[in-house]
Amino acid sequence: MERFTIYNFVLMQDKLVDLTAVLPLIQNNQTIALGGMTIYRRPVAFVRALLQQQPRPQNLTLLAFTAGFASDMLVGGGCVSHTRTCYFGLESFGLAPMFTKAVEDGRLTIIEESEASIACGLRAAVGKLGFIPSRAWQGTDLFKVRPDVKTIIDPYSGETLTAFPAIEVDVAIIHVLKADRFGNAILGGNPTIDEMLSNVAKTVIITAEEVVDELEGPVELTGLPVTAVCHVPNGAWPTSCYPAYPLDGKEILRYVDACHSGQFEDYVKQSRS
Repeated sequence: MERFTIYNFVLMQDKLVDLTAVLPLIQNNQTIALGGMTIYRRPVAFVRALLQQQPRPQNLTLLAFTAGFASDMLVGGGCVSHTRTCYFGLESFGLAPMFTKAVEDGRLTIIEESEASIACGLRAAVGKLGFIPSRAWQGTDLFKVRPDVKTIIDPYSGETLTAFPAIEVDVAIIHVLKADRFGNAILGGNPTIDEMLSNVAKTVIITAEEVVDELEGPVELTGLPVTAVCHVPNGAWPTSCYPAYPLDGKEILRYVDACHSGQFEDYVKQSRS
């Protein structure tokens, strides 16, 4: 009974706070992960608010299953020194301009990843393991650019397997369609690796289109590992948040134009019109 009571107390703790209250949780030299996928359900409002802080956090390692609009803003703001993702771009809107420039200028260290290496690394972290074995990368040259990824012999079959090391995450920021005050949430589509991120990260920040007293429908993220919930309507814009709103292609193109014309900082300072 005592164990149930402790669990219930943690689960029902009110975690609703203002967005400004969670910004100091991002510190220099951390590994931070952004939920969502490419230009869908990204925590853009959080990133914009973070970039409006002075001083901005420095030397961050950015983890994203696929990196897009919000990730590009973080790179453009000078916060990121290392990236871990299997794709960095704006899909049909072209290259991610600030990421491309940072790579060309030699200001970024790219830690090569694939879908398999990220998934296995996070699964290892969830299981409190040092690595997860996989057949992925066998027969490729990826080991040449990732000397930290080793091979291991399966003690049962004798097969050579890839031993993907665990990926540790300090802070995960996940934008959701709907959440309650206790951190339980409904994603609203494109779940990607958000559930794993919420179970791996030491600190989990949820930004939500809507905060309700009680969720209806299947809960996709449980509130137990969540640190804070912030009510941020239109928090993914100009990326999409299905079914609340689609992506805003015109705004994404405006961002690209601002970056190419050297007006990135002006863009960051602007609020949504």
